[in-house]
Amino acid sequence: MPSALPAVSPPAVSVALPCFNAASTLPAALDSLLAQTLQDFEVIAADDGSDATDGGATWDVLCAYARRDARIRPLRLPHQGVALTWNAAVNACRAPLIARMDADDLCLPERLALQAERLNAEPGLDLVSGLVRFGGDREKRLGYALHVDWLNTLRDHEAISRNRFVESPLANPSVMFRRAAWERLGPARANTGAHAFPEDYEQWLRWLSQGARMAKVQAPILVWNDPPTRLSRTKAEYSLEAFARIKAGYLWDWLRRHNPQHPRVWAWGAGRVSRKRLDALLALGLEIEHYVDIDPRKVGQRVHGVPVLGRDAVPQRLSDAAAETLAGTPAQTPFILVNVASRGAREEILEWLAGRGYQPGAGCVAVG
Repeated sequence: MPSALPAVSPPAVSVALPCFNAASTLPAALDSLLAQTLQDFEVIAADDGSDATDGGATWDVLCAYARRDARIRPLRLPHQGVALTWNAAVNACRAPLIARMDADDLCLPERLALQAERLNAEPGLDLVSGLVRFGGDREKRLGYALHVDWLNTLRDHEAISRNRFVESPLANPSVMFRRAAWERLGPARANTGAHAFPEDYEQWLRWLSQGARMAKVQAPILVWNDPPTRLSRTKAEYSLEAFARIKAGYLWDWLRRHNPQHPRVWAWGAGRVSRKRLDALLALGLEIEHYVDIDPRKVGQRVHGVPVLGRDAVPQRLSDAAAETLAGTPAQTPFILVNVASRGAREEILEWLAGRGYQPGAGCVAVG
């Protein structure tokens, strides 16, 4: 009687890599994975039904790499969009730790080792990202490059959590998380219905709202490229309006738990662009009692009936105990939305508010 085949142990790390019409960038992405110092991994490379313009080239690249290295495991799917393809790739992963990778980015050699080491050393963490390098023309793509600079300042859970309503605090292809966290907190949600949304940002907002703990390794782990075909530049679900809509729902729920005066707030930033960013929250029922601004042309005016105050009108924040004693007097303890897009100005405002007793999550929150 033949003996049973030995059980195949799962790898230490699985990499989930969704791809679509990606034949031109896949080789470099896969080569960067095969060059990792941590060798015990697999790559679930899921072809999201690449279309006729691709001519099967993406699948051919994946199969060629799989013949060279058994750690590359291609998965061919009908076209269903990045969220469902990402979910299918994760579901096929066998390791307890799962990393995300995109087909147009590059992993630095220590990436998987550094992230796995951090997760294994800190059982309380659900997800670990890392610092990223901007891969593009900084002069021509300055906005994206500045976003990368900002991401790299958010290094611990507290910074990631308190900045989640400004922009997505994680570079999606840089994350590694526990399979147990995925099973507990839920997969990516597909874009369905009338309003598209950025599935990665929604997932991390949802995970944070459920108590996920996140951090970053203190070293660059990924080159985050910015080609003209990047989905964030070409798809409706990554428009500014889509980001604002998905952010508003989670911010509204957060304010309901953290703002004693909910739904009343003061909004720092009375300019037209700043006010426009609050439209989705206003539609949910947000009430702006006062705007705060430093522009002398705005101070003392009214915007749609709402007074605009100078910053010196912001009262000293009461202690939590005093605020509880004076419940029902919201004018003395306003909750402030710091709604200023300029990153340097935002940090200056938060520092100034700290001198008045306001801390992110306790009296104020930064939004973008």
